[in-house]
Amino acid sequence: MPKPVIAIFDVGKTNKKLFLIDENYQIVYERSARFVETVDEDGEPCENLESLRSSVYDSLHQVLQLKEFDVKAINFSTYGASFVYLDENGEPLTPLYNYLKEYPEELKQAFYAKYGGEEKISLETASPILGSLNSGMQLYRLKHEKPEIFQKVKWALHLPQYLSYLISGKAVADITSIGCHTQLWDFGKNQYHNWVSAEKITEKFGEFTPADSSLNTNFEGSSVKVGVGLHDSSAALIPYLANFNTPFVLISTGTWCISLNPFNQQPLTAGELKQDCLCYMHYKGKAVKASRIFAGYEHEVQLKRIAEHFDRAAYLFKHLKFNPSMILKLANKIPENQQEQQGFSASSAFPDRDLNLFQTAEEAYHQLIFDLIKQQIYSLKLILNAGVRRIFVDGGFGKNAIYMHLLATSIPDIEVYASSVSQATAIGTALAINDAWNENPAPTDMIQLKYYSAIQRSLDF
Repeated sequence: MPKPVIAIFDVGKTNKKLFLIDENYQIVYERSARFVETVDEDGEPCENLESLRSSVYDSLHQVLQLKEFDVKAINFSTYGASFVYLDENGEPLTPLYNYLKEYPEELKQAFYAKYGGEEKISLETASPILGSLNSGMQLYRLKHEKPEIFQKVKWALHLPQYLSYLISGKAVADITSIGCHTQLWDFGKNQYHNWVSAEKITEKFGEFTPADSSLNTNFEGSSVKVGVGLHDSSAALIPYLANFNTPFVLISTGTWCISLNPFNQQPLTAGELKQDCLCYMHYKGKAVKASRIFAGYEHEVQLKRIAEHFDRAAYLFKHLKFNPSMILKLANKIPENQQEQQGFSASSAFPDRDLNLFQTAEEAYHQLIFDLIKQQIYSLKLILNAGVRRIFVDGGFGKNAIYMHLLATSIPDIEVYASSVSQATAIGTALAINDAWNENPAPTDMIQLKYYSAIQRSLDF
């Protein structure tokens, strides 16, 4: 008997992956691809949309031929802030513009002047002002810079919904994409923002469809359920929402360290927005209050500086054990270590530290993590609310013993866990439509946890 599975396309900026996941949420097949970027009409690098489209069709065709698997459903998660503009025949009208593309200042000023100012729009849409990363601004730009192309746009689909459209043929809009720093969604009114209607853009989004729904589709003679697609950050949160009812915050660590609180529905304040807070939207349509810092990047830059100064290989630091006596020593050496951070800082204090202060590379590295933790705690407290009893840390810093011990000591009233879910984004994307393809309930043991207890000592930071 063929094993029932769901096919999940997990499309990142660098790696494009296809997983087959069985009813027990074990990954039973995996393949990945990388494409050479192309350029748009301005010579800016962008995703090769044709390569992506071909890859989806080709890889799906291949797995449907595998006799040992019965593909019951298909779903998609991709990076956000990217639109595909389709004509009435479903053909792309433009390149898939890069969300890092510089936004014209004049057009930006005209937009905010027309619709009430940056602060008003930002507060109502829970989106910091991010230029092209506010994907709604990409649509506004297309309408005003290239009206002749805009007129031909039948559908403007975020990338997850475009991939779903390739298989289902149905154009839909999904809240996890529309609600994430796009400036399209009014969080207070729970509908598209009034500027979207005023610009006559709403009709181009397709039918608003719940993120946990699926469409009956026939693909190459096989009857499958096709999900509507999810924004990857929202998908990665789903395994935690499925496994834990007690309020928690997930700190997702990588280049950015993003603190996600699905249990805080308080509207963002102007002050929070200025400190890089925003709202994501989880797949059930609730706001997820989030804050972020560039700490993973900072860590890599400063680790290299320490390694060069002490003539050590950078990889050796990844396995350093936590040394509590060194933290106490640093508290005496650097008085500010004993004080709580008073103001928000976009980077840690470490870049300005003189490395000659430290006797060893190990001592310098402990101070680096100490400084990053102070920054992390400030960022975390921006979205923390009463009732949160657990912090889960996934990604790179979850494997860093020094980081985890210092984090636990910084918030002794909250349980701190390093957590890991193998391929959390893909697993979450499958869980979103579990009932459509799986006769079993979602398993409750898919997240591996390691508890870190606070170290009792007098140092307060």
